[in-house]
Amino acid sequence: MSLRNILAPGHAFYGVQGASKKRTLQYIANLVSERQPKLDAKELFNQLVTREKLGSTGLGNGFALPHCRISGCETPQAVFLRLAEPIDFDAIDKKPVDLVFALVVPEDETEQHLQFLRLIAEQFSNEDLCEALRSATNSEALYRLLTDKVTA
Repeated sequence: MSLRNILAPGHAFYGVQGASKKRTLQYIANLVSERQPKLDAKELFNQLVTREKLGSTGLGNGFALPHCRISGCETPQAVFLRLAEPIDFDAIDKKPVDLVFALVVPEDETEQHLQFLRLIAEQFSNEDLCEALRSATNSEALYRLLTDKVTA
């Protein structure tokens, strides 16, 4: 399994102005809904926020994995953001987040959702990958790092 299955070229973004957790989730919702017109950005934002209320997806080491399953999503979608400045994401280690990998999957794809979450969480626990992503200087370099190195 590779992130190429869900992370399309052009969906890794360098230097994003996140400003806050809420604005970052809104940014993600807008990006994903542009790619899948059947998804309403407002509904997707609400689903992401609802998931965050269950417990923060800030997993530590400056990394967050916001995700949700939603009706209207045709295929799994991902967006990666390298934030210009770290933001408070209520992470479990209380540290700010600057790497955000968002995952949106069809409502009935529970097993696939869990597989991707495991893959992503495992890979982002690797300090070398996180440092490489933080050292990247543009969106294309981020995409190459993610799709060339992250497989299971």
